[in-house]
Amino acid sequence: MNPSVATAGTGGSAIVPEKPQQTMLQRFISPQNRYLPPIFITLILLVSQLSYGVLESFSRTLLAIGTAMVFELVLSNLFFKKMPVLASAYITGISVGILCRTPLYWPFALTSAIAITSKYVIRWRGRHIWNPSNFAIATMLLIAPEYFSTLGIQWGNAVWPMLIVWALGAVITYRVKRFHITATYVLSFIVLSFVRSLVTGDGFFTELAPITGPMYQLYIFFMITDPRTTVRSKNGQMIVAVVVAVAEAGFRLLQNIDVNHYLPTVFSVDAPYYALTLVGPIAMIIDIYRTPKKEEPKPVVQTAAAV
Repeated sequence: MNPSVATAGTGGSAIVPEKPQQTMLQRFISPQNRYLPPIFITLILLVSQLSYGVLESFSRTLLAIGTAMVFELVLSNLFFKKMPVLASAYITGISVGILCRTPLYWPFALTSAIAITSKYVIRWRGRHIWNPSNFAIATMLLIAPEYFSTLGIQWGNAVWPMLIVWALGAVITYRVKRFHITATYVLSFIVLSFVRSLVTGDGFFTELAPITGPMYQLYIFFMITDPRTTVRSKNGQMIVAVVVAVAEAGFRLLQNIDVNHYLPTVFSVDAPYYALTLVGPIAMIIDIYRTPKKEEPKPVVQTAAAV
């Protein structure tokens, strides 16, 4: 007799089969493990720092992390009267610590503050529409370009650090059902790199090289896959990933048109930030607008799984 439909005694109670116990590895990479994203982003930091010394300093990175956590605590209690899961703020802070390039301290604190504040202040129908760290970095590039820049280092010839990060990132994003977004963006970037090489006359690998940098590891595994700021449907998520890649390619090509170099930074290293800042909210607004009110999620504090 099939134990899944068997009954016990005269009460007719169904015998529920026991779930097979998960191995330690399965539990670790489970989507329910809220500490998995923080561990992964910490790995990116360590590999990047040990390989190329990408951080301005550990003290500045700690300042970014501390500021993000403090603002998360204060704003969560102020807006929702509850204690937040600080794993999300940790990821935001460490992203800011890796991506910011400035010898000053205050931009690290201000960027983290803008990122966390945007989650609570810039909302529509109970949802924020920008990825926090991406929004904060794009904002700083606009309001303080003389004091602030972003990470532009590539892995160079050190292939193994990149392969380790990509392999772990692929496993984790697959487990949390976000790998299709990363894969779609990467494939789009490769195809568009070839297109850009035809337009600019630069070599294909020259156009492809930026995606090998630590900055892009954060971008493809954390920013564009953020469940809180991506559309609901799988097909829609893939379409948005393609549009973001196209927008980025367009920003990069505009650098060649801008012969007087009025906006050289925007249309080169910082192109991915501006592409996601432009496309992401538009896609979110359309998705929220099409969501029936009875299906709209209630306001919640962002958790680690939402990064």
